[in-house]
Amino acid sequence: MLISYLVPVVLLLMLLAASIRILPEYKRGVVFFLGRFQAVKGPGLLIIIPGIQKMEVVDLRVITMDVPEQDVISQDNVTVKVNAVLYFRVVDPEKAIIQVENFVNATSQLAQTTLRSVLGKHDLDEMLSERDKLNDDIQEIIDSSAESWGIKVANVEIKHVDLDESMIRAIARQAEAERERRAKVIHAEGELQASRKLVEAANVMAENSAALQLRYLQTMSDMSNKNASTIFFPLPMDIMEAFKHMKASPAARARTGGAAPEDGDAS
Repeated sequence: MLISYLVPVVLLLMLLAASIRILPEYKRGVVFFLGRFQAVKGPGLLIIIPGIQKMEVVDLRVITMDVPEQDVISQDNVTVKVNAVLYFRVVDPEKAIIQVENFVNATSQLAQTTLRSVLGKHDLDEMLSERDKLNDDIQEIIDSSAESWGIKVANVEIKHVDLDESMIRAIARQAEAERERRAKVIHAEGELQASRKLVEAANVMAENSAALQLRYLQTMSDMSNKNASTIFFPLPMDIMEAFKHMKASPAARARTGGAAPEDGDAS
């Protein structure tokens, strides 16, 4: 008599245990009633009738996906290997379960194809220097395509762009040539600025002969402070004036009292 009551109670307890589901805050349950979509439930305590209702659990947290390394041919015909990381989450559990068979695998395949197609439209220099712009372009394309699956792409980051050894050496030579070009330009600009300053200094000294004399004394002072074996003889500035008179024309020397040499005189 006791067994006849015990069996139904045990079956009822087993059915109740199989019906009770507890979902945490970051999960939702997509419930199907006899194969048809019924509702999205959770979080908390849920009652699911076994055999009649079925529930697919979806995690709403951000999923970090490592996009496998892809062989990409850039627009300037350079072969590189690129990998990236993708951050996305489910915003509509109903679409994530009904519209696509496996939303994680589908998003991974979409990220791989988008990575190859977007990077293939850019040069190698753009891949190395404009990663932020490329990340935004890839994110926008993946987000617009995965929106129908109830998925929101939060961010895409290109991690590595691997090059062949020959291409690395070519880039190094290019960078070295660019640095040499900049050094020559800077040197030429310095020479131009120095020449302008020298012209200004010469103009100032030409206005006052005492400035040239002071500069001459400063040069002597600088040379005397150095431990060098150079010997120099200071000459008065008046001697320079005498040399200028010696180079003057015969007419000028005649005006100053000098006799011009007659034609035919032997030196």
